[in-house]
Amino acid sequence: MPLDTLTPPQADVAHPVLAMRQDFTRLGSEFHSATPPQGLPHPRLRMLSADAAALLGLQPPDGDDARQRWAELFSGNRAALDASAISTVYAGHQFGNWAGQLGDGRAHLLGEARADDPRQAMGHAWWEVQLKGAGATPYSRRGDGRAVLRSSIREFLCSEAMHALGVPTTRALCLVDSDLPVRRESLETAAVVTRLSPSFLRFGHFEHFSHGGRHEALRRLVDYTVARLYPAVAESANPALALLREVVAATAPTIARWQCVGFVHGVMNTDNMSMLGWTIDYGPFGFLDAFDPGYTPNTSDSWGRYAWARQPAVARWNLLALAQALLPLIGDEQAARDAVEDFADAFMAAMDRGMQAKLGLRADDDAAAPEPDRDLVRDWLDLLAASRADWTLSHRLLARVVEQPEAPPPQWLRLFDAWPQRAADWLARLRARLHGLDAAARADRARDMLRSNPCYVLRHHLGQQAIALARQGDFSEALRLHRVLRKPFDEQPGCEDLAAAPPPDAGPPVLSCSS
Repeated sequence: MPLDTLTPPQADVAHPVLAMRQDFTRLGSEFHSATPPQGLPHPRLRMLSADAAALLGLQPPDGDDARQRWAELFSGNRAALDASAISTVYAGHQFGNWAGQLGDGRAHLLGEARADDPRQAMGHAWWEVQLKGAGATPYSRRGDGRAVLRSSIREFLCSEAMHALGVPTTRALCLVDSDLPVRRESLETAAVVTRLSPSFLRFGHFEHFSHGGRHEALRRLVDYTVARLYPAVAESANPALALLREVVAATAPTIARWQCVGFVHGVMNTDNMSMLGWTIDYGPFGFLDAFDPGYTPNTSDSWGRYAWARQPAVARWNLLALAQALLPLIGDEQAARDAVEDFADAFMAAMDRGMQAKLGLRADDDAAAPEPDRDLVRDWLDLLAASRADWTLSHRLLARVVEQPEAPPPQWLRLFDAWPQRAADWLARLRARLHGLDAAARADRARDMLRSNPCYVLRHHLGQQAIALARQGDFSEALRLHRVLRKPFDEQPGCEDLAAAPPPDAGPPVLSCSS
């Protein structure tokens, strides 16, 4: 069904309808349950991404009536939807332990609409449209299927911010809230985020059928995924092995991008790993402030399994879990293991390129980083860790250091007050590496660095400030953050507070899994 726009209101239609097809159901009933959303009472459209709307060929609503129609549709209110919404079943490993059957406990897949421009979907022709927080499903595991306002704001902002940072990610179309009370640690209010992805398939979908010994269903899922996401390998002699290789190749650069922008996912369970290799499920995530390789934003992760420094190893572990799930179809354990072992080289190559760009060290995309560059990067990370220097500010200011051969700017030096000589020695090595650049070349190199080192990221304290106001009905700061984070590499007048490190009295950048 190629329709991908909101139909004009008709005389006998109270709400717009997003015309979609429901392709996933052709896999069979064992893969999903029909699950009409429960919706929200008196929904309000609070946040909207015009960039994400354009992916579906949608125009943002104009006027109060149109905004209310969007609120009704994207809250999951039954009057706005047909009965085709589904929730899917999957399993997974959580914190390294087998958790058994899980599934979409608070997600409703409305269907999929044709991508207005497949280039914006990395070549994929369809966008799946999913509501998060619209009520209980058969997989809610005694939960209420709701999402609260605080986590919904964070997911909306971070999805769009990560896209602007160049990180493959699900997208957020809009956020709708309501006064409906929801009990978590305290009484909160409900919200629904509408998110988009070419596919919401996770490693856990494959684990569910493999661990249950349902190999024919597993084969159907592999064939569906290959045809849908990786058609170039459809004629492979071993489609399951070819699929695994594709997922490994897609996951490695995404994890490298996380590391380079200082993003920590917080819940890298196998059921939160996308078969696209994209970032999915923004729970207790965080961005690095003072650099601590052991930082994790998740209060449930007391042993730091999902800390910044461990994300590459966890990604490999999760890929091994996917390989194990696919092994009944791959048939060759060594081939499956070899496919996953390709992750290390792919990740390191992407990480080399990313860190060289951040430090102004240009390199051939097809060449491994020379050892002197790797030494510079390693010692830079050690210096940042010893100094607890701010990750984003350190790299952003480094562009000014490269452009100006005289003394470094005071703001940069203050980041390394505890280790001034160590910082000076490292800087001398960097300048030696860049020796021979004239003023024009230094300026050009600095411009490149500014395109690799953002000025703005979704710092924890900024999100918390926006959430505190939104809980009082004031979304102005959340909307301001959204606007600024759309262009994270451009310094925007009047937004200096959003580029600064957190104040000393800011709360700890940690969150619980409750939402």
